[in-house]
Amino acid sequence: MKILAVTACPVGIAHTYMAAENLQKAADEMGVEIKVETQGSIGVENALTEKDIEEADGIIIASDKEVSKERFGGKPLIVVGVQEGIRQPKELLQRFKEGDISVYKGSMPSAETVKKQKKDKENPIYRHLMNGVSYMIPFIVIGGLLIAIALAVGGEQTPGGLKIPDNSFWKQIESLGAASFSFMVPILAGFISVSIADRPGLAPGLIGGYIAANGSFYGSEAGAGFIGGIIAGFLAGYVVLGIKKIKVPQAIQPVMPIIFIPVIASLVVGLLFIFVIGAPVAGIFEGLTQWLEGMQGTSSIVLALILGGMIAVDMGGPFNKVAFLFGAAMIAEGNYEIMGPIAVAICIPPLGMGLATFINKKKYQQAERETGKASFTMGLFGITEGAIPFAAQDPLRVIPSIVVGSMVGSVIAMLSSVGDRVAHGGPIVAVLGAVDNVLMFFIAAAVGIVVTALMVNALKKDVAIAGMPNTGTIEKLPKDEAFQQQDSIQADQKLEKTPSITKLTDITTPELIDTELSGQTRNEVIEELIQKLVDQDVVKSGGDFKQAILNREMESTTGLGMNIAIPHGKSEAVNKPAVVFGIKREGVDWNSMDGSDAKLIFMIAVPKDRKGDDHLKILQMLSRKLMDHSFREELLNTTNKQEAYQLLESIQ
Repeated sequence: MKILAVTACPVGIAHTYMAAENLQKAADEMGVEIKVETQGSIGVENALTEKDIEEADGIIIASDKEVSKERFGGKPLIVVGVQEGIRQPKELLQRFKEGDISVYKGSMPSAETVKKQKKDKENPIYRHLMNGVSYMIPFIVIGGLLIAIALAVGGEQTPGGLKIPDNSFWKQIESLGAASFSFMVPILAGFISVSIADRPGLAPGLIGGYIAANGSFYGSEAGAGFIGGIIAGFLAGYVVLGIKKIKVPQAIQPVMPIIFIPVIASLVVGLLFIFVIGAPVAGIFEGLTQWLEGMQGTSSIVLALILGGMIAVDMGGPFNKVAFLFGAAMIAEGNYEIMGPIAVAICIPPLGMGLATFINKKKYQQAERETGKASFTMGLFGITEGAIPFAAQDPLRVIPSIVVGSMVGSVIAMLSSVGDRVAHGGPIVAVLGAVDNVLMFFIAAAVGIVVTALMVNALKKDVAIAGMPNTGTIEKLPKDEAFQQQDSIQADQKLEKTPSITKLTDITTPELIDTELSGQTRNEVIEELIQKLVDQDVVKSGGDFKQAILNREMESTTGLGMNIAIPHGKSEAVNKPAVVFGIKREGVDWNSMDGSDAKLIFMIAVPKDRKGDDHLKILQMLSRKLMDHSFREELLNTTNKQEAYQLLESIQ
């Protein structure tokens, strides 16, 4: 049996790859051949080909954003949320073995089929909302971190708090951050609409979102905020869908999506918001803001408990996003003491689980301890998803622990008037100076982290032998059986160690580094890097591997922007996984997403028949570290292989 899968999540960082890895592991255990395409933040990886689809016995789409199904016409198809891909991979695969799957009819399904598919989908409202959120998050991050940097470097203490002088350079940086924030609501609305109605919904959604965010259209000082943006997005999407269903003469059909649909939909959405929807929603939003600002004592504690619990319970899911958006909207209203407790709660699950693996190692397997290190790092940067691997493996113990810890930290922050001036969380915002009452921020976070770590360790049992839960010790087994089980465990550990890639320098050497690439074009640089792989006996046929690299480039550029390119390929010409790194100081055109020339180029080579998704793990390691501007600058300024190799040792 051959199964194909597509995994995707709104942010494209954690959930996408976790679902892919869990599906792969479950398939290996069940003896099912599987290929998983990931649609992550760096684009489509391990793309399914027409041949793959033709040979497949079934398809799984585990996604919380819109994924096109048209290519899977005539195949048994399951469409679920990404969380089911993480938590129930075996159950999904078992359904194909039992034949409990309906066949997707393709690009022209009947009305009855469409209705059935919609019922089978997991909450389409949530999917549309998360699509908008996924496009909105970069604007929040850019705006939040620019404002935080401006406050940290250029801010001055005044009786009214930390302020940036109007005539300073850092005021301009703050203005850039504010400009990024101003796109938040329009982008949210625009891409909710796109999720519902495809590209024709973009302009009406953006316009509706802009009107929602600007109360001057309907006589409100505050505007309708993110709630108005959500309403505008759904309204625009469904208005466009309605217009698309209207039968028009064939001569007009080609210009419908270009002229008639966006113009009519924009008019409908805009006028409805100006004359009907805007003022009431803005009134509700203003009333909610005043109610929150007036919360004192017990009521503020209840709010903090709710927000802390929502942030932790699904670690980046819908509850988390609703609480986060609520805090971001309050920043726009000048109320920073709502985002403060949220910023504390955001970092507690990953930091708490990381600490738990450090202080009581016997409770965790080796793989979990390695995950704990990554979780701790993610927590420092306010990425709640770092706790997901632990929650997916042991939800009954982990989720209550992180929820209680986040609630405790959130309450302490609320009672201490901790404020956060940017829509982001974790110690990073405190270090950058965006937090009011920094000392209590760290105290609140520390208490919540310790509560989480102690609670989860109290609930967990010891691991008697690596990879074996403490449901009984070896000594309690019959003697022969005990020896057999111990031998089996040791063999499994040995097998797991051999292919494990935990850091970049596991698969690269100084000989695979070139700090002075000479190629003048993309293809010349690719050939130069491949030659190094051939010289080190990583690749047996440079020509075959080059074709694999170019085939991947044809699907979409591997130029990620920020002067980075990560060409990669799986090929039978590759003997073992490896990464070759080169620096092209003057840059080379790589058709990058942001238009920048590629200067830091990492080429990933993986054998075609190697199990797992090594290239995805490597991509995740690289992507996470290369987001650090100072690291990129350090790498670009290295003058020899040894310096570069020492820096690459930190990528894990």
